[in-house]
Amino acid sequence: MSGFASAQSEEDFSRARNKALFNEIQHFLSPEEASLISLNDVKQLIKPMNETYLGMKVIPIDKIVGSEGRYKDFDNHFFPKNAFLKNRWEHVDEAVINSVILPPIKVYELSGLYFVRDGNHRVSVAKSKGTEFIDAEVVSLQSEIKLKKADTLKDIIKQIINYEKRVFYSETNFGDITEYWCLDFSTPGRYDVIYNHILTHKYYINQKQEEELSMEDAILSWFNTVYLPIVSTVRDKHILRSFPKRTLSDMYVWIVRYWDELKTKFGTNLSIDEAVIDFKKNFKIPFYKRILNYFKRIILRKSLNEMENTNENKNDFNSELKNDLNNNLL
Repeated sequence: MSGFASAQSEEDFSRARNKALFNEIQHFLSPEEASLISLNDVKQLIKPMNETYLGMKVIPIDKIVGSEGRYKDFDNHFFPKNAFLKNRWEHVDEAVINSVILPPIKVYELSGLYFVRDGNHRVSVAKSKGTEFIDAEVVSLQSEIKLKKADTLKDIIKQIINYEKRVFYSETNFGDITEYWCLDFSTPGRYDVIYNHILTHKYYINQKQEEELSMEDAILSWFNTVYLPIVSTVRDKHILRSFPKRTLSDMYVWIVRYWDELKTKFGTNLSIDEAVIDFKKNFKIPFYKRILNYFKRIILRKSLNEMENTNENKNDFNSELKNDLNNNLL
């Protein structure tokens, strides 16, 4: 029986490894879509509050979407990406074949999804066998937002943005006041920026009049006198053509920030049209450079992953370089 289990586990690992390789090939041009989600990346987006120990639970395997520390070793389906995982993976698989009861895994629960603290190989083996549930010791990270099953960090980001939009529209009644339902962003955290812009606009108007401006009137005034003129200029100058996958509201936030910087340097007489034109001239990246930078980013990220797997002491350097890549290569 032991010989059969050993041979079977070796075949199982080979099959799982091949699936990971095929997944990587499928996403060659977008490797992040085949990457396992890092708990730390999600925590930075959601910013959970307190930890609560929930104890032992039976959790659904398909809700386990990421890992705390081993997200580079497995793909987004928890198939093993590296050959050095073979021995450990096969030992776990062989134990399952021989009906050995394994200890529970340890996970963090965040917004309805689970991230492995300990037991990544056990999760990988379970997923490869189509197991639906697994025993787990659960620590919950408290958050208001609830997420649906996600295969990539991009999916989670999209859900977070949609949640923020629902909250913003619900709490401010923005859509009913302005009849504008397309205040959309490509990155989280922007609705708080918009809310602060409205409050600032309200403050300056109140400085010039005796009667307090209502929040509803402040929203409508900001929309008509600040937001619409800027996005109209963005449309007229065809700025979005130079920034694919971005939205009009993204451009509004960036251009307002840039306009403030220019007025600090060159005086308050600088018009919004001049700011928009200067923004496009300074930040536009030609199409051929975007393509070149795209492939450079893929190659460099792959090299960084290999470096991190072989030398953990370079983590700080790699992190800094990755930030530079994200900031400078579109």
